[in-house]
Order: sequence, then C-alpha cells, then structure tokens
Amino acid sequence: MKWIGCIALLISITSCTTYSENDLIGFDQEIQAYLDSTGIEMEKTEDGLHFKILEEGKGEKTIAYKDQVTFSYKGSFLDGNVFQIIGKDDPISYKVSQLIIGWQDALMMLKNGGRIHIIIPPQLGYATQKTDLIPANSILMYELEVHDVR
Repeated sequence: MKWIGCIALLISITSCTTYSENDLIGFDQEIQAYLDSTGIEMEKTEDGLHFKILEEGKGEKTIAYKDQVTFSYKGSFLDGNVFQIIGKDDPISYKVSQLIIGWQDALMMLKNGGRIHIIIPPQLGYATQKTDLIPANSILMYELEVHDVR
C-alpha cells in the first residue's frame, strides 16, 4: 500500500514538469540570440527570467507577493509584434499572487513607481496554454510600470 502512495506521488510530481531540459535550453538560446542581435543587456534569474530594471521605484519596501499592484504594460513577442498595450491612463490592478510567475518575479524586484523590461520564457508565462492574444509556448517581452501598491 505504501508503494502505491509513493508511485502516485512520483507521478503527480513528474506530471507537473511541462518542459524537458532541452526545451528550456532552447527557450534560453532563443532569448539570448534576440539579446545578442539587438544589443540589449539584461540580467537573468535562476529560473530563466531576463530583466533590466529601468527604475527601481521609491520607498523602502519592495513589492510583496500579497500586495495589490496597479500597473501598465506593453506586451510583445521577440519579433517585435505588439500583442497588447495597457496604458498609463487605464492601468490594471491585480494581487501579485494572481499573476503569471514571470510578472510576479519582476514586480517583486520593484517598489512603487518602478519600471522594468522583462523577457519571459514559456515556463514562467502561459506555458502550453494559449489565450486569444498569445499562442502556446510563447516567449513574451514586457515593459511594466508600477503606478500604485497597496
């Protein structure tokens, strides 16, 4: 009986892995080729988020996982095609915990008023899910600007 539980746990853990190591390397190589071709310099987190903080923001506290954040953004693909713009005049508000992992990681590097340029590999974005605007397995590029944190 213990083995059945262990096997079920192992299956559930391994089924959470969407991408192979080769897939992850391929995404990273595609992002690096884009950065090399454009001359853009970015840092990279351990989990694969590429980022450049344009403005850290003001205040003592960085944005936290439970914070409600109001922000605007421009989202595009690496080929330059813009899929969505949420302007400063009509920003959106979400709890950080409700956002895709790439946005969570990026926002938690900032303070109120901060701005960041990020490139999100699929495993930190929408992964194999597609939306009306974004195909499955897409590498996404965003410029985010924080307007309010609560």
